[in-house]
Amino acid sequence: MEERLIRVGITHGDINGIGYEVILKTFSDIRIADLCTPIIYGSSKIAAYHRKVLEMQPVNISVINQAEDAGVNRINIINCADEESKVELGKSTEIAGEAAFKALEAACNDLKRGVIDVLVTAPINKHNIQNDQFHFPGHTEYLEEEFGVSGKKALMILMSNNLRVALVTGHLPLSEVVQNITKEDIKSKLSVFNQSLKQDFGIIKPRIAVLALNPHAGDNGLLGKEEETIIIPAMEEMDKQGVLSFGPYAADGFFGSQNYDKFDGVLAMYHDQGLAPFKALAMEEGVNYTAGLPIVRTSPAHGTAYDIAGKNMASEDSFRQALYTALDIYRCRKFYKEATANPLRKQYFDKGGDNEKLDLTKDDAIDSI
Repeated sequence: MEERLIRVGITHGDINGIGYEVILKTFSDIRIADLCTPIIYGSSKIAAYHRKVLEMQPVNISVINQAEDAGVNRINIINCADEESKVELGKSTEIAGEAAFKALEAACNDLKRGVIDVLVTAPINKHNIQNDQFHFPGHTEYLEEEFGVSGKKALMILMSNNLRVALVTGHLPLSEVVQNITKEDIKSKLSVFNQSLKQDFGIIKPRIAVLALNPHAGDNGLLGKEEETIIIPAMEEMDKQGVLSFGPYAADGFFGSQNYDKFDGVLAMYHDQGLAPFKALAMEEGVNYTAGLPIVRTSPAHGTAYDIAGKNMASEDSFRQALYTALDIYRCRKFYKEATANPLRKQYFDKGGDNEKLDLTKDDAIDSI
């Protein structure tokens, strides 16, 4: 029996941004429906409005009532936002935030029911989406609340080809970063990062570079002591647990000399320390991946891009790559689970007599050979 295609839930994000543009451009190539079963959570009417504004060729999208009805070899959409929602391109509105949340909520409910396999989210506006159910600084924290395991934090990873940058602290004001850099948090992020590199990317022995918090890695305490008192002790403790981490490296020299090419992952201390160089290097094809959760979620590395919304200027490369990455990680996790489900039992041998010498002059010794 042929295995069914992976069902990809896609949320339309902020309806006044470039979400529908990158979605429609991606699925204008119908061959993608041969790789997976796409299910858009949004509005067929709003999608049609964007297509008309962008003057794109029609994209054949089938309206369905529930994910279970999704057809193969076609693009599916579930209407979960108000069809009469007013689109005001390039503007942040309460209506756009409400539409974005309804799509996200519906997709997450279907993930919990197991009727979709992975989630790809188009960009939201972190301000207008706020409500009684969404009181988080971004997707990562919301998904952590919905799917996270008690005591474990989700990990934001920005990735492109072989460059993977993870963060110890995420959406925090810079003034609050230092107080949130703790040994326990670094250990936790290293552990999640290490496990994700194994199960999600198939790297057997990951090598993780750790960035310093202070300029010049603290310069032996002259510019800060967090490296000596927090970061290095955390790395040493994780080394005892088999996590291979190196550093801490001064961020400017690390990226300037392309040292990231030598590692499987880079752990940055705060948002802009990791994301500014990443986006300078890989903005177009970058993918945001939420590690450390039982579900697979990816998104493009860019935001709503209000300034170019409706102008047919947005590149779909990052969104398309987010879709491919979600499929790759889902398959990689499945393989990892199968490969590690029944590990071989360790065998122990009594080597106590290894020092005994065999006397070949005796007949019984010859018989025993």
